[in-house]
Amino acid sequence: MKIPWKLAEDTYLIDGMDMGLEGRTGTYVLTGENIVLVETGASLSVKEVKAGLQELNISLDRVKTIILTHIHLDHAGGAGLLLQDCPNAEVIVHEKGKRHLIDPSRLIQGAKMVYGTKFNELFDPIVPIPENRLCVKKEGETMPLSPERVLTFYDTPGHAKHHLGIHDSLTNGIFTGDTCGIRYHQTDDHGLIFHLPTTSPNQFDPGAMEQSIRMFRDVNPDRLYFGHFGMGEDPDQTFDQVLEWLPVFTNTSYEILSDGGGVLDIQTSLMNKVSSFLKEHGIPDDHHIYTILKLDMEVCAMGLADYWMNTGKQTGSS
Repeated sequence: MKIPWKLAEDTYLIDGMDMGLEGRTGTYVLTGENIVLVETGASLSVKEVKAGLQELNISLDRVKTIILTHIHLDHAGGAGLLLQDCPNAEVIVHEKGKRHLIDPSRLIQGAKMVYGTKFNELFDPIVPIPENRLCVKKEGETMPLSPERVLTFYDTPGHAKHHLGIHDSLTNGIFTGDTCGIRYHQTDDHGLIFHLPTTSPNQFDPGAMEQSIRMFRDVNPDRLYFGHFGMGEDPDQTFDQVLEWLPVFTNTSYEILSDGGGVLDIQTSLMNKVSSFLKEHGIPDDHHIYTILKLDMEVCAMGLADYWMNTGKQTGSS
């Protein structure tokens, strides 16, 4: 088990070892009189979350709230399983995600379409959550944790329609989920701070993503807490990078589909563009980030193809 990181005052990060990878997906722990978790990760991460809480001397009966930024299984798949051992906890979710936590059959079906035969290995089991343990938060609603710490919830579509962003007044940070993309901390060892949008199927909307990111910028945070992965302390750099790469992703996929190409062609083209950028910035060919990117570009390509084939109304410049 990785020892939890202290990121800021009363704010810790547990590595969920998602897909068996270090630094892939995390659970944030907000400490105080009542314990709040942000994200659970997949069910296979629950044992890591429990071990991390034990390392922090936090018993499961002290967990009062589990916040899910969105209901994709790598962020929320373990919520039902963890909740079974947290008798005093409720789960906060976007109003558009609530019914899928009560009955996760469509979540499971969608994940199987993306991950295929790897589904059981990565996500099983998915435990339904009783309705009486779910709480919906809407745009602008707040949740006081202490006189110094208030959480404010924002509706942040783009990656998914069922996505919440959460501002933390104590640290002036935002829990961004996947709306602000992925922070590839793997390149930190070469002095490169690197982010990309994540365009997973099947609710990716580039216009909504851009609007959500600009809203985050207006909040003027000092730090961002990413679903993937960890804390960034230069929000403007993150916003700029993701907004720069977003049209690259949409334009590339639009052009390929217009020429009769498919998901594999999109994946290959994006991988080539991203790899060229990294190599220009000193990341060697044998760096492990390329293995991670191969998986991410595959999933991003699926979401981009889905967007253009089913919901894309504009040209690739959107």
